[in-house]
Parts: sequence; structure tokens; C-alpha cells
Amino acid sequence: MDWIFDVRLTDGPLYWAALILGLAGAAFLLIPPPPHGPLRWLSRVITAVALAFALVATVHWALINLYSVFPENIPDPVLLWLVPAVAAVLLWLFLLPRNSWRRRGGGLAAALLVIALSSVQINAYFGLNRTVSDLMGTALARIPALEQNLVRRAGDPDGVALQGWRPQGDIPDGGVLRKAAIPGTVSGMETRDAFIYFPPAYFAQNRPALPVLVLIAGQPGGPADWLTGGALRGHMDSYAAAHGGVAPVVVVPDANGSQNANTMCMDSQIAQADTYLSQDVPQWISSTLAVDTDHAHWAVGGFSFGGTCAIQLGTRHPDLFPEVLAFSAEAEPAIAKERQKTIDAAFPGDPEAFLRQTPLAIMADKRFDGHGLYLTAGQNDTEFVGYLRTLAAAARDAGFTVRDYEVEHTGHSWDTSSRKFGDALQFLADQWGAGG
Repeated sequence: MDWIFDVRLTDGPLYWAALILGLAGAAFLLIPPPPHGPLRWLSRVITAVALAFALVATVHWALINLYSVFPENIPDPVLLWLVPAVAAVLLWLFLLPRNSWRRRGGGLAAALLVIALSSVQINAYFGLNRTVSDLMGTALARIPALEQNLVRRAGDPDGVALQGWRPQGDIPDGGVLRKAAIPGTVSGMETRDAFIYFPPAYFAQNRPALPVLVLIAGQPGGPADWLTGGALRGHMDSYAAAHGGVAPVVVVPDANGSQNANTMCMDSQIAQADTYLSQDVPQWISSTLAVDTDHAHWAVGGFSFGGTCAIQLGTRHPDLFPEVLAFSAEAEPAIAKERQKTIDAAFPGDPEAFLRQTPLAIMADKRFDGHGLYLTAGQNDTEFVGYLRTLAAAARDAGFTVRDYEVEHTGHSWDTSSRKFGDALQFLADQWGAGG
């Protein structure tokens, strides 16, 4: 039965089966039950859809503006796919005849099929769970803990020079993933396990001094999202295969501590997230992994919240992270749509403490000549396209080497990183002088 975990959710037979069965369920709900005539039933269906639309819009408005659950609007395609699911439930609850158990049972099955269709389409939009294994977490559960033989030994050098390196002995065809706890020794943060990707070159007898890429996931979410939606291992293996087994060692730490927490990647009354990411994580990497400890060959990147966080780290700590990859980043960190709510939550009574830590304020005051910033946003994600253009202009003015893309036919989804991840890695190689 292991084959079931490889079934794809964003395309393939299951995706199309959900589409066909969902449409069949919708058709069943649209058929007028006796004694309703077609026109009378159609008016009720239209009413249910209108109510569903109003309910989705109202709940969305409340989540954003009253309860500040999300700092940005939920993408329109996601909201639109919620409407048929809610409408199907309303039709089943209030409009189907209660004296016909056959019709009620069939209506329930039809409503569930429409809900499944909406769920599959929303997941496909975000591109987070690409397979059943991603959804169930089975592949993640099998990732081993970091073994002692992969840990840097006291006194070990960084490795041989990477320029012109060739492996001695056999190296594996692909890299491996491991997980480890990165303690908040200085920050006091309690976080979930980090994930580490080791490229094939890490296992060579003459291990080279490999660069480091720190990646941060979105919010809500966690480090595992870079393995599922971000397809990290596949991207890194492809890059390594084209470069003789050489690729950065990738570390994916937890910037928030839980699925729904939002530290804004700052030191504030919420958490000491900046300290964790700029002190605890780099110190753990340098002391635990056999990597190049010269931060000239380090980079930080992320998606959505993680992309915003990456720019924050790259502007606040350019000595640690001179290169930045930001996929679908905000112009500034946020907890709520209203900036004042964000300030009140993190820096009550001290708006300047927030403002002076934002990337735009830092770039207006400081030069970053020789540093690199790689930006993407989905072409259909208009809010974040605006952020991209604002950030790109400010970064160029501050001296960054900027490469920015509006990725065609994508929204606020993992596709904006996946379609450009290989190019982003090449951008890092060029910035590091590694070429290739």
C-alpha cells in the first residue's frame, strides 16, 4: 500500500477524479427535487450561492480586519473556490427536502464531493501538499535525525578549496535530508526541528568548503513546508547533478516556534526571533556542520513570511547573510493589515522601534554594494507584485545587485519559488564567484 503515498494531489488521476466527481456532485445539487419546478429551484440555488459568497467575504473581512489572523488578504482564487463548498453545504442543510432520506443522503454525498473539489483546487493553488505523503507527513516522519558522522569534529578545517574541486572516491548520486534541534541558547526561543540538506559533495573523502543557504518558510507554516511545497530536495539534487555534486548545504530553521505564531522575524516583546536567526542558528551551523564558515559564502532565503524575513536578515545582518533570495516577500513585516496593530503588538508605544528595523528604512540609510537580492512574485498576485517593485527599486538604490521576476501564471503559491529556484541558486553561485 506504500504506492498510495506517492499519489499526486496537484495533478494526475486523483486531481482529475476530484474535478469530475465534484462537478457531478454540483450537478446533483442543481437538479430540482420534487415538487420544486426548475425556475423556483434555480432561484433558490442562486440565493444559496449569493449567501455563500457573502458569508465567505464577511468571514474573510473579519479574519483580516477584526481578528488580524492574517496580515495580507487571502488570494482571490482561494476565496472563490470556497464559495461552491459553502453553497453546497447551504443547499444540503436548508433547501433539500427533509422527508426524503434518499435525497438527503445523496445531497450529503454530493456536498462532500464539492468540498473535496474545492479543497483539491485550493491545495493546487498553493502547491503545498503535492502528494498524499506530503499531506499525511509520512515522508517527513522518515527523515532521520542528524548522525554524529555528519557533524563537524572539533578542530576540523572548513574543507578544501571549492574552486576546481573534484571528488576523491565515490559520492552518492543525490543529497540527503536530516533533522535536528537548533537550541535558542541566546534568544531563549523554543522551536521545532530544523531540516538540513547535505549535497553529494558533503560525503566526499576530500570534502570541499561548501557554502550555506538558510531558508525560512511562510506563516502559517513551518520548516517542513520547504520540503513539501518547496520541493527542496528535488531542486537541490538537480543543481548538484549539474555541478559535479556541489551545492550549498541548506538549513531550514524554525523562525516562529509553532504553526500559527508570527514573530515577524524581529526582536520584540513577542519573541527574540532576530537573535535566534542571527546568533543561535549561525553559531549552531558553524560549530555543528562541516561547511564554509566564511559568511561571504552564506545566503538566506524564504517564501512569503520567510521571504520578508530573509530581506530583514540581509539588511540587518549583511555581514552574516550578504546574499538574499526572497520569493513572494512583503515590503515590511506585519501581524495585521493595519500597521498600527502590528506596532501595538510588538512595540507598544514605540513605533520608531518597529520602523527602524524594516528593510525599506534600513536600505534608505545604508549601502549594500556588492550584495545580492533575488526577488520573485506571482504575476497574478497583484499585492505582492507591488511589494516586489517597491523592494527592487529600494534595493537598487541602496547598491544591491538585484534580479527580480514576476512569474507568469502564478499567484501567491510555492510555484513562485519552484519555477525560479534553480535560477536563484545560479544567482548565488555568480555572487559567490563560483560560476558554473
